[in-house]
Amino acid sequence: MKKNLFISLFLLLVSMSLFGQKKLQALFLGNSYTYVNDLPTLITQIALTKGDTLLHDENTLGGYTLQGHSTNATSLSKISSRPWDYVVLQEQSQMPAFPPSQVATDTYPYADSLNKYIKRNDSCSQTLFYMTWGHQNGDASNCATYPPICTYEGMQAGLRLSYMTMTQTLHAVVAPVGVVWKKVRNEGDSILLYNADESHPSLAGSYLAACTFYATMFHKSPIGSSYYAGLNPATALHLQQYASQVVFDSLALWQIDTLTAHAAFSMNANQNNVTITNTSQNADAYYWDFGDGQTYSGNTTSHIYLTTGTFTVKLVAYHGCTSSTVFHTISITSVGIENANYAPMSLTPYPSPTKDFIIFGTSEVKKSFDYTLYNLEGMEVMQGRSVSGKEISVAMLPNGMFYYVLNDDRNIFRGKFQVVR
Repeated sequence: MKKNLFISLFLLLVSMSLFGQKKLQALFLGNSYTYVNDLPTLITQIALTKGDTLLHDENTLGGYTLQGHSTNATSLSKISSRPWDYVVLQEQSQMPAFPPSQVATDTYPYADSLNKYIKRNDSCSQTLFYMTWGHQNGDASNCATYPPICTYEGMQAGLRLSYMTMTQTLHAVVAPVGVVWKKVRNEGDSILLYNADESHPSLAGSYLAACTFYATMFHKSPIGSSYYAGLNPATALHLQQYASQVVFDSLALWQIDTLTAHAAFSMNANQNNVTITNTSQNADAYYWDFGDGQTYSGNTTSHIYLTTGTFTVKLVAYHGCTSSTVFHTISITSVGIENANYAPMSLTPYPSPTKDFIIFGTSEVKKSFDYTLYNLEGMEVMQGRSVSGKEISVAMLPNGMFYYVLNDDRNIFRGKFQVVR
């Protein structure tokens, strides 16, 4: 049963990983849980085999706390050295599992201080918390003063609570290494995650953390990575699967990818009138290029093409510091106008820009004609028939660019004009 689950998960997440290559920069501020087995390099190597790049730096000192990093000249200098995609914060292994009142005094203020420093350096940098794991048999050194951490389960529960509180309070991201670790233990897997001291990670434990970080940072599954860090390939694949399952099962909980714009849309053409359904996610601003020289900013719903042909429509979706771009092509084979057997002609009326009226001052246009005006979203804004001249009043139109289609029973004319007041 478990094997079938992993096979299904493998197929699902490999399909999720078929995205473009990414290049990220990350700074790691922590202690021995980060530098043992060189966690940043493990993540980098996994990324390389998946076509991605992680450039990293670190300041990791044995037993160091967030309070220490908050005043450490090297840590602060490294934060300020460049615009990081992620700054990883890892607290001393026991402190987040202590009584909540103690964590509120000894940990939270310094997480907040570091987060503010990170954002002051670059508002687009994301603070990423490294949720660690409970000791193999609990924290014996502090068991007498705080019984909940006498066991692995109690210590792990405290760590998870504290890291999730910091993540949610500071609108940060968390790499749920401790949760993945617990899953491996709960499912009775024989993979040894601990070093002999029952606290620090074995190579397998660090590899599990690296897989979790890769999924968290790159939003892609580590399944299929050919970098095994010297582990048995079957063991490495097993750890990749555990990390993928936990991370992608609860992206919103870990606050992963919640601030990233994802552009998406579909189109349906009724002759030259194209209805557009914008299905972008996490976006609050848009830029459209319809491939015919016309662009638009907004959550558009339709577009009128004035000529036939194949057009590439581009959408850029934005949210905060992120953007996402997607392209679709569409073929326009008919302009959908009565008397379309007449050859279409293009002309620019004057004045343009205009305030109150436009004039078709050419002998090619008869005095009597039908006209339809459209806005840039392709919505019809005016139609009528001129029977006594070549002038159309546009006094009721707002500022902006507009299309016209004019039919004088001999020719069809298309073009655009601008209203500016």
